[in-house]
Amino acid sequence: MLHYRPNGLDTARLGVVVAKKLAKRANVRNLVKRIARETFRRHREALPAMDLVVRLHASVAKATRAELNLDLLVLLQRLPRP
Repeated sequence: MLHYRPNGLDTARLGVVVAKKLAKRANVRNLVKRIARETFRRHREALPAMDLVVRLHASVAKATRAELNLDLLVLLQRLPRP
C-alpha cells in the first residue's frame, strides 16, 4: 500500500513501514525495506514532489524479490502527476 501527500519540496521523500504482524522475521522486514528504498532511489527523479509512505498490506512469506520489485514499481507508476 502506498500513501502519498504533496510536500512542497523539489523532490520526493520516502518512508517505509513493515509490521511484525505481516513479516515475522527481521531479515524479511529488512529485505522489504531495502527493496523499497532501492526502487525509490532508482525512480526518484521521475516521481512527483510528494511524501510517500510504503506500508506492507499483506504477508510477503511466499513473495519473490522480483514480485516485490514489480509491485512497488506499479504503485509508484500509479502516482498522480502534476
